[in-house]
Amino acid sequence: MVKKQKINEMVVVEGKDDTKRLQQFLEVDTIETIGSAIDEAILERIRLAQEVRGVIVLTDPDFSGEKIRKIITAEVPGVKHAFITREEGEPSSSSRGKSLGVEHASKGAIEKALKHVMTPTLDDNISEMIPREVLIGLGLIAGPKAKRRREQLGNKLRIGYTNAKQLEKRLLAFRITEEELAAAMIEVLEEEKRGV
Repeated sequence: MVKKQKINEMVVVEGKDDTKRLQQFLEVDTIETIGSAIDEAILERIRLAQEVRGVIVLTDPDFSGEKIRKIITAEVPGVKHAFITREEGEPSSSSRGKSLGVEHASKGAIEKALKHVMTPTLDDNISEMIPREVLIGLGLIAGPKAKRRREQLGNKLRIGYTNAKQLEKRLLAFRITEEELAAAMIEVLEEEKRGV
């Protein structure tokens, strides 16, 4: 029997199907939010887990998953975040009709997400925000390809999908430099040319 990789931190997921999926591949303890309406009791469990073991948030790559991330980040500073892409969370052809989520991710996608965890900063003194003009120039905020480019960029940087309004904040929160952004955008634009 192959020994499963152990995750030391508690992993926050949305539901029991996500827990089952992670436990197929990993030795891991989870806290389930039971959807995006997180109550105070669940937040208190997350706070305690952060103090004792640390927390990694791994939610679905959709609106509800983003809402959960925002609530937890605001209420429990210092938690880590792991992201799967929308493609990695798509149900298989045999599960059509089911929603996008962690429960559909492959072992490789889950391991990759947990290998690239990031901790956002809430330090207001950091003033290295990438200028909006740069983001517009890269076609990330305006233009017909902006949404797709933001999605691809989020995948490359492992920061998840953002809308135009969230992009600046997410880049700042995860301390993405203008140089890191430029390097990732080179890959995005090359893939765009190749039609990937």
